Amino acid sequence: MSAQLVVGILVGLWVLVRVVGRQITGSLVTQRQLVLMPAILLVLGVLSLSSTIHGASTGELAFLGLDCVVLIGVGFARGASIRLERRDDGLFQKGTGATLALWLLTIALRVGASFGSAAIWPHGTLSRAALALTIGLTIAAQNAMIYRRALSLDIPFAVERA
Repeated sequence: MSAQLVVGILVGLWVLVRVVGRQITGSLVTQRQLVLMPAILLVLGVLSLSSTIHGASTGELAFLGLDCVVLIGVGFARGASIRLERRDDGLFQKGTGATLALWLLTIALRVGASFGSAAIWPHGTLSRAALALTIGLTIAAQNAMIYRRALSLDIPFAVERA
């Protein structure tokens, strides 16, 4: 197992524990929170892909594109499934059973795509290198949906704590 894969798995687990945990238990939502983690993951993902994309086949790139489109769709669905409430401190989010089921679907899709890609392109590294990118995309889509819903419900975001 490569060091890049181990780091990717650890980052993925950390993100999932942090994001899913906050959504299931409920938390205040700030604009910074909606942008920061997906932005970091997207940058890490692009940097990781930059070293492998030149050696990828057209099939691998198409497979990654399809994976990204599906994960973005699931991210939008998760964002729509989260309950948003107005609290004294601002916007509060709490995941539902559907949110948890959609997270499990997201994980299953990502694991399935990794195994599928490895089976089709055994020497390809694109799918493993795209882990941070795909997680960042699905969280960004989810957060975009939360942002849009909060604006349409006219619920102010929580204020950053010092």
